[in-house]
Amino acid sequence: MKCEIISVGTELTTGQNLDTNSQWLSRALASIGMRVAFHTTVSDDLEDNVDVVRRAAARAGLVIMTGGLGPTLDDLTRDVLAKVANVELVFDEASFDMIKTMFARRNRPMPERNRVQAMFPASAKPIPNALGTAPGIWMEVGNAHVAALPGVPREMTAMFEEFVVPRLASLGVGGGVIVERRINTFGTGESHVEEMLKDLTARGRDPEVGITASNSVISLRIVAHAPDGETAQGKIEPVEQEIRSRLGELVFGTGDEGLHEVVCRLLAERRMTVATAESITAGQVAERLARVPGISEWLRGGVVAYTNEVKSELLGVSRSMLAEFGAVSGPVAEAMAMGARDRIGSDIAVSTTGLAGPGDGGEGKPVGTAFIGIAWAGGVTSHQVQWFGTRTGIQARVTLSALNELRLFLKSQLRSDRQIGVEK
Repeated sequence: MKCEIISVGTELTTGQNLDTNSQWLSRALASIGMRVAFHTTVSDDLEDNVDVVRRAAARAGLVIMTGGLGPTLDDLTRDVLAKVANVELVFDEASFDMIKTMFARRNRPMPERNRVQAMFPASAKPIPNALGTAPGIWMEVGNAHVAALPGVPREMTAMFEEFVVPRLASLGVGGGVIVERRINTFGTGESHVEEMLKDLTARGRDPEVGITASNSVISLRIVAHAPDGETAQGKIEPVEQEIRSRLGELVFGTGDEGLHEVVCRLLAERRMTVATAESITAGQVAERLARVPGISEWLRGGVVAYTNEVKSELLGVSRSMLAEFGAVSGPVAEAMAMGARDRIGSDIAVSTTGLAGPGDGGEGKPVGTAFIGIAWAGGVTSHQVQWFGTRTGIQARVTLSALNELRLFLKSQLRSDRQIGVEK
């Protein structure tokens, strides 16, 4: 059965508030084997709501609405459902008693306007709300089951779990699970990843593999439908292993795991401290690492060296090198990393230098050119990257590139240690 989620509220369509209800409902429905095909957001307009609900009921077997059940004039969901079903609104005494009881518990008088919350389309069944004054609505519209729930997240989630899930089970819909596994990659483009996985991303496969891109992180979503979680995981595992085999070091983590979290875990495994020397990223590499609890054991400190004077005075980059190669260069990135490692006293150091725009650095150095340096006890290296986009976008991508270079370095160190049996 296809599902559609409708989020109601002008505060959503204007961007004032973020719609988190649809995300939560999609995951909750997947856990009981229901596939969400559509997300719709609509403002507080009667005719627009009527049109949206009619379309949803025609193309989905289950429609869940959130919002529009309050007592004010812009709360239109009950009127919308009555109009779509071509029935009158009728008063439900039991629901009204529950609303009055809720106000009594709070030691507050009930405004007369709240009486409207006890009005329901004639063909509907009230959904009790133990946490608020807005009952939900369950009804049939054509061949679709429609559940209207409050927009307040804690009320919505409780009513979904206590009423909607059992009702769907009694109807014999849903069943089984939909399990998703996300594999995150960094270091190449979306089209290249798809080319490497071409047969795995073909439509109609079970499990399905989809590709999404966000700020240059390319994620593979493996989605399996099965009677239970164990069976679903059994479908996912060989596909995940094949993806990892084909993509190799491009894969850095799973789920919500970020590059900074992976780097911090590798630092702890290797028991190595790190320092940063940042020009183009202006402290963003250190800030990302500092988000991880416990990083104070491994992150020693950092220098934001945005000018040549600071690069020279705080990091020891020679003025002759800056004059010969320019601040945006591999040799300067390496010197910055060595200076940070030496002066801060860390095991390794990472540096960034580049051009975020709007001005470029002359021939051969367009906006988005950046160099990342890594220094350690055994040497130093640098790597050039080229990004495109806005100034802040380039800075964010260079930050990720620096974290990725750290990740690759630390993984190579771990492999070397394991090969020779070294434990630091």
